[in-house]
Amino acid sequence: MNNKTDKISPQLAGSQAGSLADAAVYIGRFQVFHLGHLGMLRAALERARLCVVVIGSAHQARTPKNPFTWQERAQMICCNLSPEDQARVLFVPVRDYYDTPRWEVAVRQDVQALLARHGLPDARPLLIGHFKDISSQYLHGFEGWPLVSLDRIRAGERALHDASQLRDGLFALGQQASATVWLALGEQVPPGTLEFLRGTVSQPWFAEMAEEWRMLRAYWASWSAAPYPPTFVTTDALVLSDGHVLLVQRGELPGRGLYALPGGFLNPNESLVQGARRELLEETGLALSAALVPSASAVFDHPDRSLRGRTITHAFLWRLDHPASALPAVQGQDDAAHAVWVPVAQLQGMEDRFFDDHFHMLVKLLGLDYPIYAPTN
Repeated sequence: MNNKTDKISPQLAGSQAGSLADAAVYIGRFQVFHLGHLGMLRAALERARLCVVVIGSAHQARTPKNPFTWQERAQMICCNLSPEDQARVLFVPVRDYYDTPRWEVAVRQDVQALLARHGLPDARPLLIGHFKDISSQYLHGFEGWPLVSLDRIRAGERALHDASQLRDGLFALGQQASATVWLALGEQVPPGTLEFLRGTVSQPWFAEMAEEWRMLRAYWASWSAAPYPPTFVTTDALVLSDGHVLLVQRGELPGRGLYALPGGFLNPNESLVQGARRELLEETGLALSAALVPSASAVFDHPDRSLRGRTITHAFLWRLDHPASALPAVQGQDDAAHAVWVPVAQLQGMEDRFFDDHFHMLVKLLGLDYPIYAPTN
């Protein structure tokens, strides 16, 4: 037993008294779904009648780290299963909350609600997992779900690559990949995934992601000589007036075309508030009165909030008293392609169109509820 989650041996799990467990839970991002993932899923189906696959990093814009939507990942999984096994697999998409306790609650609630809809309101599902590294510590967060910790799946004597390595190969070669490359990839992913990826590399959005991947690798390389991994400090401005918020659409990579709060890197000679005011003016043309002070502020510092690297941002909320019919004129400038006033009521329908964690920043600063999407199973 560990301190939070019951742990049982893989051999006993689901075979006690010669019967299958009612349900198992398998959590992952599956970007891309490879042979290791398939092996884990098969292990879950060997131990339980139903397997709930929790697909993380859902409901967000495509990035080189998360290039596939949760629906595409569910499709990738299903095309590697027999019709009989497809009928035994249920999907739960869960967003990144950048808040581990809140994420754990969301996973538990969504899984239990799904199982209840399938006649298992009191199920105590097996939690199937593998402790790869520190990123796997979430497996300890589900008290009451017996944990089945499995060894890393191998293909015979050959070690399997991580999904990040497979994405790197895809972005590096894309449509230029030779038959030899596809053959090598076929040793790492199941046939259904391979076919899915062959169709993906010809999509326009994939070329855009590959361009962003190359930009990020060059950006990381530019800091490779630093004596320590750099930590970046940024500021963001949230301006609210009569139920409207001021947003920009990014004109440059990363996140070109995505919505964001006006903001950017802090200059060495300015305070945080000064930096937010400057970025607001540079990107939208909106100058705030010096007498107008922020009504709220918050720090957003999750280690994974930005693909550029460790980035800590300080966001400030200013409230204006302009009516919706006479909002201040704004125009996208600097590295912002557009600046636009957006009704707060429309934000919930835009979750997958925001850069980094900016949608979550709006939720926190404005006290909004997260969108609730219709059940998928």
